[in-house]
Amino acid sequence: MELVLDFERPLVELTRRIEALRAAQALEGTNLGASIGELQKKADRLQRQIFASLTPWQRALLSRHPARPYTLDYVKGWLTEWTELHGDRAGHDDQAIVGGIGLFGTRRVVLIGHQKGRNTKENVTRNFGMALPDGYRKALRLMKLADRFGLPIITLIDTPGAYPGIDAEARGQAEAIARNILEMSTFGVPIVCCVIGEGGSGGALAIGVGNRVLMFEHSTYSVISPEGCAAILWHDRAEGPRAAEALKITSHDCHALGVADEVVTEPPGGAHRSQDAAIRALGEAVERHLASLDGLTPAELRADRYEHFRRLGAIEDRG
Repeated sequence: MELVLDFERPLVELTRRIEALRAAQALEGTNLGASIGELQKKADRLQRQIFASLTPWQRALLSRHPARPYTLDYVKGWLTEWTELHGDRAGHDDQAIVGGIGLFGTRRVVLIGHQKGRNTKENVTRNFGMALPDGYRKALRLMKLADRFGLPIITLIDTPGAYPGIDAEARGQAEAIARNILEMSTFGVPIVCCVIGEGGSGGALAIGVGNRVLMFEHSTYSVISPEGCAAILWHDRAEGPRAAEALKITSHDCHALGVADEVVTEPPGGAHRSQDAAIRALGEAVERHLASLDGLTPAELRADRYEHFRRLGAIEDRG
């Protein structure tokens, strides 16, 4: 059953009326073009009104929508000659992170990303996109492979955060994340990181140290989820909307703060309404940013990446 968010409901109901009229027109052969046209104009107007005034909390809900494209959807839409690579070479293969080698246009690249499931069974297998240390060690192994062979790295970020369970902590979750952040800063190949849904905490940062960081329009990037923040500050997860406002988690906030280099516009109604268009739009942005890094030496790429993150949190004294 299709998930409809509360603020989308009037638009979805109007869209269903349009679809019903089109079906009746096809079935009965009557001309309902004028009525359909009027409703379509109304729907377009309503969609612009709704999406022009979304709150941070509503954007957070959109970032989690289960119909948004996930990493393997981008693989299918972007890459040819794709070969998925498995395992951390220490006996584990975390399904919450996928990665491999493929052709992105004419470029051979290594692509790594969080992967959620489309149903309960898949989500259990993928652990809802929350990686264990094994997943981050697998990602690091693939990034080292890319660095060794001079291949650009593309990462797709979409996770509530790294898995916080006891078994993850026992196997070194914090060390695995810190190791990835450290190692990614040293690679001499272009790295483009894309937040395609939720960018949650260290789970996102572990594959998020790039020369360029892109965010989809309705994605979020934050040190903690709004609900988690609300539980800590106000002891009430229902205060999530209030926390979302304070955290500055939206793509536009992150761009203004220098966390994101570009906000990629989503199709009308969000990426979940038109997966193909969303995949195509982000692919064009990734290609553009990879092209901008062409010709830089390994030392220049490392320096560029260092400067990108060194600028975060800079304060200008105007006194």
